[in-house]
Amino acid sequence: MRAIWKGAVSFGLVSIGVKLYSATEEKDIRFHQVHREDGGRIRYKRTCSICGEEVTYDDIAKGYDIGGGEMVILTDEDFADLPLTSSRAIDVLEFVPAEQVDPILYNKAYFLEPEGAATKPYVLLRDALIDSERVAIVKVALRQREQLATLRVREGVLLLNTMLWPDEIRTPDFGFLDEDLKVRPPELAMASSLIDSMTGEFEPDVFTDDYRAALQEVIDAKVEGREVVQPEEVEEAPAAAVDLMAALKASVERAKAARGEQPARGGGGGEPTPISSARSAQKAAEKKAAKAPAKKTAAKKTAEKKAAEPAKKTAAKKTAATKAEPAKKTAARKTAPRKSA
Repeated sequence: MRAIWKGAVSFGLVSIGVKLYSATEEKDIRFHQVHREDGGRIRYKRTCSICGEEVTYDDIAKGYDIGGGEMVILTDEDFADLPLTSSRAIDVLEFVPAEQVDPILYNKAYFLEPEGAATKPYVLLRDALIDSERVAIVKVALRQREQLATLRVREGVLLLNTMLWPDEIRTPDFGFLDEDLKVRPPELAMASSLIDSMTGEFEPDVFTDDYRAALQEVIDAKVEGREVVQPEEVEEAPAAAVDLMAALKASVERAKAARGEQPARGGGGGEPTPISSARSAQKAAEKKAAKAPAKKTAAKKTAEKKAAEPAKKTAAKKTAATKAEPAKKTAARKTAPRKSA
């Protein structure tokens, strides 16, 4: 695990140096949005809705919509004056019974590890929390936001649970809550009996994510069947620090080589640049596409010519035979004996 925050637990006059680690991780199978035809990644650009220009992160500010199409823009200077502590301290406010904290308030969980020589006071606070059967209510600044949290013990480690603020919890407002519904005692007894029959000890390891397992099987089957799409990698354009003249010279040499021309003497055939490689590949593809129709046309003409030759020969034979008919008749007349007078 990698520490995401360093600070100290401020417990009275005691300061305990700690490192913060994410205690949970999502196991969802993640997908990328890709082009169905070739598997290429779908990219999104940050563009301004007014001028249409692509905007860099340096030019992005935070805007608060006040309605009516009006926007208040806040800059880094506006946030600098806000009362957000930067002391990197986890300030203990009070200790309360754990059952008084409504689980709906819990948000994210983090492990705390003692840093340096803070191990002994760390263990002291941990054991005191266990003996008192209480949790510590604390305040901490994480990710540019002040958060309420609890500090309790889990498997011998201090666990920080950030919480939602009370005004972030919605009030349920449903119509059936105002209806006067009566549950008959036999129905309640039957429901209680069903609950008793299904009562057990909670063992989270028994439960599994069946959908995720089935989805993983589908993915594995496609991999084993080699139903895998490997999109062509498009190399990024070189950074501004690249020697522009060298890149242009290499591009010219690559273009000449693609046309079958001899490169100029003097070592012009260096390594291809990303720009030249992409352009050469594009030109080769266009050249290949242009040749393909010409080849098909030539092949078509050749096939038509071959198909026409037997017909021509047959016609020639018939013509020769037709021309020979009168000669045969004349020869036959001369050969036949004349009748006597």
